[in-house]
Amino acid sequence: MWFRRALTILAINGLACGATHLALAQAVTSPNSTPKPAKTATKPATAPVAPKSAAVAAAGGTEPVLIGQFGTWGAYTATPNGRKVCFALAKPSSSKTNPPNRPRDPAYAFVSTRPSEKVFNEVSVMIGYALKPGSESTLEVGGSSYAMYTQGDGLWIKNAAEEERMVEAMRRAPDAVIKGVSAKGTETIDTFSLKGLSQALDRIAQDCKH
Repeated sequence: MWFRRALTILAINGLACGATHLALAQAVTSPNSTPKPAKTATKPATAPVAPKSAAVAAAGGTEPVLIGQFGTWGAYTATPNGRKVCFALAKPSSSKTNPPNRPRDPAYAFVSTRPSEKVFNEVSVMIGYALKPGSESTLEVGGSSYAMYTQGDGLWIKNAAEEERMVEAMRRAPDAVIKGVSAKGTETIDTFSLKGLSQALDRIAQDCKH
């Protein structure tokens, strides 16, 4: 698993030139997958647009297609290398740093499904900066806190057995809070509205069935 996560981070670093591009790269490969692309998230602007360049390169010429916008969450699908992937993505509704106003890249959260790998509703975050090596971030939702594995600028749930419970909490809760610490010691708090996430997950489940 560590090796696959390492491949993911390397891919992220090589594709850091566009949010939705990164989301597809991350959806294509994760700590649970074997191929090469990246684990990252994408940017749903007010009217998300299917990206080009990095996403196309990461997906072997495949471009993601927006199949629905639900609140702050966009639902996308693509078929890189003949393998269908679907993912929901969003950007934070608010972001804070301590000390205040420290520069960073945008953060994005996404939930991906890759039926060919038997991966469903996998949560990850592109935090927008290099995380402190060995640090442990958290995702807080529905009154519970989940430890997140960190590497590079990516986060994944540390205990995979808790992921299904975390996703169910995300479906019901109004928001999720992600806390992290950068390599320079800056603390960050990103709040993601979860409005529309449940509908987005239902939509991608229709396109990427078990």
